[in-house]
Amino acid sequence: MKKNYQPNPIDTQGVELPEELLPLVEKMAENVHEVWAKTRIEQGWTYGEERNDVLKHHPCLIPYDELPEEERVYDRNTSIQTLKLILKLGFKITK
Repeated sequence: MKKNYQPNPIDTQGVELPEELLPLVEKMAENVHEVWAKTRIEQGWTYGEERNDVLKHHPCLIPYDELPEEERVYDRNTSIQTLKLILKLGFKITK
């Protein structure tokens, strides 16, 4: 990582998610976890009670509904920010 890198995400603070999108947030969060876990497993990682980068063990290589709440919150925030960005950029989300 370059020493002077300054992350600059698009500001989505003023964007409110419509209530009908809230179930989508949870489904997206679960899928974010599934994609992450699939990628890790393809890279040779396996479940381990403690993270070990040398042995490629990770305690979050479990189903989404078994994750600690703090890990699910991380995935939900990723989903929420993605949906807010889509709306901020002027796209419409319809079912």
